[in-house]
Amino acid sequence: MIDFFVSNFDLNFIWFLLIGVLFTGYVILDGFDLGVGALHLFTKTDHDRRLMINSIGPVWDGNEVWLVTGGGALFAAFPDVYASVFSGFYLAFMLLLLCLIFRAVAIEFRSKFNSQWVRECWDISFSVSSFLSALLIGVAMGNLIWGIKLSSPKILSMSLLDLLHPYALGMGVLTVALFMMHGAIYLVLKTESELQAQARRWFHYAMVFFAISFFCMSVITLLYVPHVNEHFKQNVLWLIIPFLGILAIANIPREIYHGREFIAFLSSCFAISALTSLAGIGLFPEMVHCINNPNWHMTIYNSASSSQTLAIMLIIAIIGVPIVLTYTACIYYIFRGKVKLSKDSY
Repeated sequence: MIDFFVSNFDLNFIWFLLIGVLFTGYVILDGFDLGVGALHLFTKTDHDRRLMINSIGPVWDGNEVWLVTGGGALFAAFPDVYASVFSGFYLAFMLLLLCLIFRAVAIEFRSKFNSQWVRECWDISFSVSSFLSALLIGVAMGNLIWGIKLSSPKILSMSLLDLLHPYALGMGVLTVALFMMHGAIYLVLKTESELQAQARRWFHYAMVFFAISFFCMSVITLLYVPHVNEHFKQNVLWLIIPFLGILAIANIPREIYHGREFIAFLSSCFAISALTSLAGIGLFPEMVHCINNPNWHMTIYNSASSSQTLAIMLIIAIIGVPIVLTYTACIYYIFRGKVKLSKDSY
């Protein structure tokens, strides 16, 4: 079977797609609970804050599994890329990890204390960590799209300040806006009464914030990041993806207005998928674009594991991915409907 996969499939391309799917799944699923966290301090009552936390309570830890799985797949399929990027982005990734840890601790520990000021401290930790996590994810993506300076083949040597250039920060702001919009839609879907009315107002502000950020970053990318536009110039059929993405974005406020929150949430998920697809198409076949030496680009072919390794992992993925998808679907089905507070709630 291994020889069959090696002989008949472009395993490097398949794993590029699979890793893209895993990270897209993470952005969609963890995106809304990071967005909920970023919005957490906009409401003042303890009751509403508990509702917001419990809206993501059953699913937030499962959502982060997609990040772990994507990182593990990257390590196994493209070890050179994993080693280079994670060493070059070391401080940024450690800061992201710290933020994700503080989010988890804040969610779990907030309900352990009856003291108002202690709960407010955990609320601040939860919200700030969510905001910074979204910002850092966008900064990492912005650096990959912009391109990275290598000191030698497959070797990154960058400080944290080197990563925080204007384009990367712009992508970070866009990601925060996207997650806040996505999280507001999720809250409209999961809550009711006054909190739902608040979430609707947050959605309108977040939608404007996202639309402005999206327009600005799209123009900047078209003007100053030419290498990601080459595939679209060579084959205009790829332009259907940004077209469908824009349609999905435009459909979101329409569905919210008509009270179809679930369809609005699906439209937001599709829009996120379109945006990540644009990044993947723009970079392909590169995974790390070297801005100082075109001979040092790290592609899916010069940075991959052996064909046998990719084939074995593909067999495991064919077995494992449906199990993960089934588990995820079951969790969301079990905890469907409006969130309610009980004695077991956070």
